[in-house]
Amino acid sequence: MLSGKSVLHVNQDLGKYFQKDIIKGYYNNMMEKVLLAPQYVDTKEMPYLKTERGGIFYFPVGIFQYAFGLLDLYYETNNKKYIDKFKQCADWAVDHQEKTGAWDNFSYYYPKNPYGAMAQGEGTSLLIRAYSIYKEEKYLEAARKSIDYMLLDVKTGGCTLYENNDVIFLEYTHRKAVINGWIFAWWGLYDYVQVTKDENCKNLLQRSCESLIRYLPLFKNTYWSVYDLEGRIASPFYHNLHIAQMQAMYKLTGKEIFNDYTKRWTKQKNSFLCKPIAFVKKSLQKILE
Repeated sequence: MLSGKSVLHVNQDLGKYFQKDIIKGYYNNMMEKVLLAPQYVDTKEMPYLKTERGGIFYFPVGIFQYAFGLLDLYYETNNKKYIDKFKQCADWAVDHQEKTGAWDNFSYYYPKNPYGAMAQGEGTSLLIRAYSIYKEEKYLEAARKSIDYMLLDVKTGGCTLYENNDVIFLEYTHRKAVINGWIFAWWGLYDYVQVTKDENCKNLLQRSCESLIRYLPLFKNTYWSVYDLEGRIASPFYHNLHIAQMQAMYKLTGKEIFNDYTKRWTKQKNSFLCKPIAFVKKSLQKILE
């Protein structure tokens, strides 16, 4: 993970096939997730994690991201096997969604806090794409349930922190905000609004974007990007992801501040001074954790 080469942390640069006003490809390029695990494409099996005790855990975010890679590979190759597997992933999302609209994303690691906005947002993005392609109401209904759960106040069991006028999507409901998880969740709401035109959701989408902009200075320092509001330095993988997310946010919103952060973090990524400092400090943080 520190080197940016973990199986779970493969390249996720700017998506190749998304468009601002049309539901199509995903905002980050997830194709490498499929190319590094092609064994799932031609079977009914879903990607899974192996736990420390030798069991397996079907990690919703891993399956959702695998689906985004499948969809982009379909656009790139026109190979039907990719879109067929994409539909399997969408059906898995519907079948494994809890009655509340949530997906159990973290119980293998945080049994008391298994839910989070990132899983809800990415699940919604998957379902909205499936609905746009297949026009089956079950996908739209599952997306609605997902968003309804995500937007519940974290104080009452949901995934959103409402603080003053801020709307903050929490990847981990028991921790402070993580920037990449916040943005993945925001994209899910963005996709939902694109299709449903829901006015309340549109208002919350705008407020959360404004909140993200207010909080952006807390996700930077003098040499690198910061992973979360608890002060963790981003690994090389997450720093690259932050750059790609800023690029996508700029394309979606047109707000210049996202372009400014793209340039800032890209310059630091290419700096012979900044990258070693970030690597050392991140390594020390991981040791102390």
